[in-house]
Amino acid sequence: MKRQSSLVSESVLIDKLTKRDEQAFHWLYDQYSPALYGVVLRIVRDEEHAQDLVQDIFVKIWKNLDAYDSSKGRLFTWMLNVARNTAIDALRARKTQPSPSNAIRTDEENVHIVDRQHNTEQPNPEHIGIKDVVSQLRPERRQLIDLVYFGGYTHEEAADELNLPLGTVKTRIRAALQELKQLFKS
Repeated sequence: MKRQSSLVSESVLIDKLTKRDEQAFHWLYDQYSPALYGVVLRIVRDEEHAQDLVQDIFVKIWKNLDAYDSSKGRLFTWMLNVARNTAIDALRARKTQPSPSNAIRTDEENVHIVDRQHNTEQPNPEHIGIKDVVSQLRPERRQLIDLVYFGGYTHEEAADELNLPLGTVKTRIRAALQELKQLFKS
């Protein structure tokens, strides 16, 4: 089966997915599975387990498409949350499984060290001050950083959203990143 290779708008894709168009689902999987796999792998830190979870995540996405609300955010952001929550749930489930009776037991301090080494918490931008630093940017740069880095927009989507040429968007983002670099140094 030849899969669709050209990009389609998100609204068309969502429409096809809600009509249970398998071709659209294959396209969705081809386009987004690498990104979701990367997120899941960072959380579970096991390639085989991450691959299995990505399969489960796409089944969950397919079955729960009706739960997606476009007024609350983009499809990719929703899928990213499904992936992240599924991976965290799987990680928690593994931690709560009883260990074999012949397992090596450690004291509380060693367990704490292991947990810190395998930290799965994603840093929250509000907690590490990124939003405060971004708020110091010029409004047109801040708006683009918010869309692209916090909103999950591509450069093309941000250009469409703001009705700006793509080159202008890329130039402003580059300038914003350079300005942020200087702000973080100070």
